[in-house]
Amino acid sequence: MRTRDIRFPPSNVGVYREHESRPSVRAGPVRYTIHRAGPVNTLFHRAGCPRPSGHVEYPGRGVRSQTWGLFHMAGRAFLYLAVIAVIAVILAGCGQSTPAVAEKASVVEEAVTPVSAPRQGGTLVVGMAATSVVTLDPAAYSDRATETVIRNIFDGLVTRTTDNEVVLELAEEYRWVDSQTVEFDLKPGVKFHNGESLTADDVVFTFERILNQDIGAQRRGFVQEVGSVERVDQNTVRFNLKSPWPVFLQMLVHNQIVPYDYLAWAGNARFARRVLGSGPFRFVEGDTSEQIVLERFGDYYGGADALPPVGPPYLERVIFRMIPEASERVDALSTGEVHIIQDVPSLLVPQLIGNPEITIKTTMGTRPKFMDLNVTSPPFDDVRVRRALNYALDTGKILTEVAGGYGVVLPGPLSPANLYADPSLPPYGHDLEKVKALLDEAGYRPEDICFVIDAYGPYVEIAEAVAKQLRALGMDVSVRTWDYEEVKPLLLNCQRQAFLRDWGDSAFDPVGYVEAKWQTYVEGTPAGRGNFSCYSNPRVDELIEAGASEPDPKKRREIYDEMQWIIYEDAPAVFLYVPQEIEAASARVHNWEPSPDSRINLHDVWLAD
Repeated sequence: MRTRDIRFPPSNVGVYREHESRPSVRAGPVRYTIHRAGPVNTLFHRAGCPRPSGHVEYPGRGVRSQTWGLFHMAGRAFLYLAVIAVIAVILAGCGQSTPAVAEKASVVEEAVTPVSAPRQGGTLVVGMAATSVVTLDPAAYSDRATETVIRNIFDGLVTRTTDNEVVLELAEEYRWVDSQTVEFDLKPGVKFHNGESLTADDVVFTFERILNQDIGAQRRGFVQEVGSVERVDQNTVRFNLKSPWPVFLQMLVHNQIVPYDYLAWAGNARFARRVLGSGPFRFVEGDTSEQIVLERFGDYYGGADALPPVGPPYLERVIFRMIPEASERVDALSTGEVHIIQDVPSLLVPQLIGNPEITIKTTMGTRPKFMDLNVTSPPFDDVRVRRALNYALDTGKILTEVAGGYGVVLPGPLSPANLYADPSLPPYGHDLEKVKALLDEAGYRPEDICFVIDAYGPYVEIAEAVAKQLRALGMDVSVRTWDYEEVKPLLLNCQRQAFLRDWGDSAFDPVGYVEAKWQTYVEGTPAGRGNFSCYSNPRVDELIEAGASEPDPKKRREIYDEMQWIIYEDAPAVFLYVPQEIEAASARVHNWEPSPDSRINLHDVWLAD
């Protein structure tokens, strides 16, 4: 089997030997399949909600507990992870390292079905769990639904497999010149959908547009440590980093290359309406709030060498149809109207299990659920109240009620699947005695706690489950629904009380996630762009900056361990759970796998007769 040397920065020891064609042999990803069938309220205390006579911020940090909290999971998923834990112990004795939590978890049973040779042609319809995609311009979005469509039209220098391995895509080779400089050699013969060749000029333009133009602001966080990009020759580009950035390749996955000449001629607005890239499918027609129609690009260069088969796509046409209502997506799949659906609610899974024409697959999710608490105003300016709320909730029960047990309880600020999650961090757990003690110490009674949880779309059900449990303890808690774009500026300006949502952790690395969620908010920068609790801790800010540039994995782990414990004890949010991603497809669909970052890559997918 041929191998290729992939060289890391000089500070990293050794050379990674990447096999050009192989199955993954790393412990972790394992896949199981079912083959069965009013007015804005900016006040922090509503009328009638008493204020305590006094409240103080709890000083210092507590003693670290080394006791494991129990992850709440569906029974089969828990058994699967137990097996993985045993394997990890065995491998540890052999000197192998394994992730603490498997990226893939279980679904019910496996059946062996004969597979015929791949079939060319056909139209595949995807039922999208979205009201719309934001745009088709790869520089101007930040949501996963949009990314799913865009990454079937555009390719990047690198891409990611469904088990989170970064592999070369448009790039044929890359090398670290030093710890802050990396060069990429482009594959020869790559064409855009208009027939023009993709060159280094297109790569330079793509990143200068993200770094320097207003339209690129939403993607800038993925290249925040890139100082400049320059053309070495027609097929080579050089990235100059501001400082050592160990996650550069992981972040590069989220940036796709656009055609310089065409975009310069068309302008941003026209380009967004009539995009063209270098990906496996080209845009035909569509409305971002209804459906996007793509067709096979016959001159496609083939995609990532590490993701065979390499070549043009099998499918003749792909349609991404917006079906935001989950029950409608399930019905559309059951009747054959669509072939793949995203985001299947666990409570609807039983409807699909009995259908022999449907396949259900799950993967570890990357969207931790939090209830952010505004730490700048009573009662949540007191850390004892914030901790009390973490102890007050039976998060495992919420996971069962809302997500059918498909997932894990969130022990702290990082998903357990994150490569730098501290396994010694225990979930808070459900402890009403601690709730009473903490509230007493802070000068509150349960009935003094009065606040509104803001939520929208799929998060409203979770917010209602949270509010129900807190009301049962005597707290006055209600839920208000919003449009996200309406409430977001109020949250960042510290004008609301509590907000329930998730924040994507698709790179399985703290960078790209922690600075958005837990760093002090700085308007116009990536820092704190998802910090809806108005949390600010100078030491956490220092650790986030240090971890982003530290090349030594051991030192990075120490940095992020300390960061996690500080955030855990500061409790700027109620840490809820991480659900599994559940997707389903017609049994006619072959070579399809769900991805932890919710992408649906259709390049290699084909439809049986």
